[in-house]
Amino acid sequence: MYTQQKDPLWKFSPIPNIEESNFNKILERFYNMRVTGLTRENTQNSMDGRLIGSEGPVTLTIKTGSIKKADIPGINDVIDRIKSLQGRNSYTKETIDHMLNKISQEEVRYISFEDSNTRGLTGAKNGQSNCVRDTWGIYAYNKGVHFEEADSEMETSRGGSHGVGKIASNAASDLHLMYFANCDEHGDKHLGGTVQLIEHFYEGKYYRSTGYFTDINRDESKFYPYENNFHSVFAKNTRGLKIIIPFLREEYDNENDIIQSICDSFFVSILEGKLEVIVNEEKITRETIINYVKDAKYYEQEITESKKVFTPLYVDTYLNETPRELKVSDSVRDYHFNLYFRYNEQIPKGRVAIVRTIGMKIEDFKVASNANKPYNAVLIGGSDEDAYIKSLENESHTELSWEHIKDAKLQKRAKRFINNLSREMAKVIEEAIKENNPTDGVLNTEDILYVVETQFKNDLSESLGTVMINKGKSVVKASADVPKKAKKKKPEGKDGKEKTEKKRDPLKRQKREEKVTESEEELKTKYSANPEMVERIILENKELIKFNFTESDLITNEETCDISLSIIDGMGVEYTDEFNLQGNYHSIADLYSGKEYEIDNNVIKDVRIRQGVSELQLRLKDNFNKSLKFVYYIEV
Repeated sequence: MYTQQKDPLWKFSPIPNIEESNFNKILERFYNMRVTGLTRENTQNSMDGRLIGSEGPVTLTIKTGSIKKADIPGINDVIDRIKSLQGRNSYTKETIDHMLNKISQEEVRYISFEDSNTRGLTGAKNGQSNCVRDTWGIYAYNKGVHFEEADSEMETSRGGSHGVGKIASNAASDLHLMYFANCDEHGDKHLGGTVQLIEHFYEGKYYRSTGYFTDINRDESKFYPYENNFHSVFAKNTRGLKIIIPFLREEYDNENDIIQSICDSFFVSILEGKLEVIVNEEKITRETIINYVKDAKYYEQEITESKKVFTPLYVDTYLNETPRELKVSDSVRDYHFNLYFRYNEQIPKGRVAIVRTIGMKIEDFKVASNANKPYNAVLIGGSDEDAYIKSLENESHTELSWEHIKDAKLQKRAKRFINNLSREMAKVIEEAIKENNPTDGVLNTEDILYVVETQFKNDLSESLGTVMINKGKSVVKASADVPKKAKKKKPEGKDGKEKTEKKRDPLKRQKREEKVTESEEELKTKYSANPEMVERIILENKELIKFNFTESDLITNEETCDISLSIIDGMGVEYTDEFNLQGNYHSIADLYSGKEYEIDNNVIKDVRIRQGVSELQLRLKDNFNKSLKFVYYIEV
């Protein structure tokens, strides 16, 4: 075990008084993203630091384990500061209480991210130099900025852009505590760290909220890093950077979640051989990623159940589809992307993976009015497209947005680009739907013309009486017998036998016109039911309805569904809001079990499907109109 120095290892800058009493708001944002945000930020940082000129992949080793509290450098300094904190609102009080509860542990969990085939940070010996080439000083002591590459193409391809992602590591610690160990090109090894608290009063002085694990020069004007002679968990002996987060939050400490988050965000990097990740004993490479994606331990394997996580679909699409060009304009210039696109009727939710050239997925993009269409896509651009996509990313690299753009003209172009992306994707989706659902052919209008002609003759002959014309002659109403229509033969095949008509699914997917919540959109797909699959019987004060789904391929594996209905008149006009279930039925129950179903927002919820059949018993109220006809909708 190392011997802690007498002087405090952690340094906080003094201030005249307390002005800000809250924790950094970015902590809460990254905390809400859980392990996904943590792994994304640290993996992206490792990818950005790849060794220039190296053809091998960046290797990231992620380890979780336990460490004695006494082996954490300078931990007593941090604990003393936490004990001095005073919360001035309910949130800060709750957070401080949580920290105080955790500092009593003698052994704590940690997670570390160690990269190799990377450059590491430069200029550590120069400390807080404020030189743009000294990346140690920028990473260790500056907030809201990131080192910019001298090569513009390399800077464009970088995953980071906002300079706030470093705080994701603090958010993963119960004490908002993180360390970083560095080994540079000269073999020099240093250890730094940060802790995010609140402005506080300590030993007669007021201090800033951020503390730095750092040494300081004699006149206390400039920070310098410690040489790394600390516990082995904090050691970094090969060139590159290592992040260590002690007091790891329990909700982050899940190996399966870590592996899944790596595959979700970096499947393209891994498949292209740019990145390899080792999580404890599990190694994710271009050769092995398929094993993880196709493992039910990590991902849902039924395509029809892929409603929230789409990584297995993306990987399949990226590997097996030939890319096509997709041109998207921002009204000033055109951007050209490679689009990997797949149409499959089994896919319940359509999404587009927006991927940077570094291989990092930004967003599961929802195409406007097409979120429930059966497709999957991956979109990747070149360097120009990457630069523009990078400018549209939010701070967490999880969404394309225009809201953070301050320039009004650029904001308008960003809005136009995002809207046009939806518009161009909608064209591709519509084309795929038409291609996979062709019409039956040219409509034969012979029957229509025959009916119109005969009806006209009948109406004319019935309405005309005897008419006097010139020279005293009369025209007398005559009969107008209409020749009978010849029976049309069914088309024959090559073998002379009648062709069988293509069988259609009795359920038809419906486009949602009404606004739905995020959760509803993620979970439900709506179909209209063909009348042939619905049987109704009304017996005195009750109605029995049977839904036969056995002929449908769309809900084969479903065990429950939601059912709604609308009135339809004799002309086929539908009245969606005219019929109230609770106003017409005393109860709606399962015919076999007698279990009553809940009615929510005029929808019968969680109706049981047994061997492809649902049967309902509905108790009628006195005001029920037994002559009404309905169209039924199924949601799964």
